[in-house]
Amino acid sequence: MFTGIITDVGVITRVETRGDTRVVVATSYETLEIDLGASVACSGVCLTVVDKGPDWLAFDVSGETLTRTAQGQWSEGRRLNLERAMKLGDELGGHIVTGHVDGIAEVTSVQVDGDSKRVAFRVSSDLAPFLASKGSVTVDGVSLTVNDVDDDPDGATTFAVNIIPHTQAVTTLSDLAPGSAVNIEIDVLARYLQRMEHYRAKAR
Repeated sequence: MFTGIITDVGVITRVETRGDTRVVVATSYETLEIDLGASVACSGVCLTVVDKGPDWLAFDVSGETLTRTAQGQWSEGRRLNLERAMKLGDELGGHIVTGHVDGIAEVTSVQVDGDSKRVAFRVSSDLAPFLASKGSVTVDGVSLTVNDVDDDPDGATTFAVNIIPHTQAVTTLSDLAPGSAVNIEIDVLARYLQRMEHYRAKAR
């Protein structure tokens, strides 16, 4: 489990094609303290540490993960938002994040809003029921509050968030531009509520 509070920005320094795709990520984490088999969220994707060395961690990315995450994310030179798995008793500064990507969103606009940036994303209709104004959403592993939600005539949905200067400084979200693809994880509570409502409707 994670919180969506990013604690490092890593850079993919090497990509190896094996049975799966192995990525080596440069990091400022003290890797001696990270065990093989530990979980790290990489731009919102929960991955397992399979190798490590001073200032780097290696992860195997399955074909399933490649198909369900933002195109180009697992390429050399790509920056990744990193978060280590939370420990019992840690402060829950964001919201509960599982590291399982629910879909891909496309940035439709980036506007200056004071010192912040207001970023709008377009998602497919299957994610629309899980997005609500003032609710939580995870974008490339970052816990954010949804400001507005608009349902488009074609069935897709556009939602907007504000990215404050601190978040811009410590995550990759400062790189976003119209056309950028990002990983989206909906709020786990919204997922369970939707499932409960589905069964309640069937029982009527």
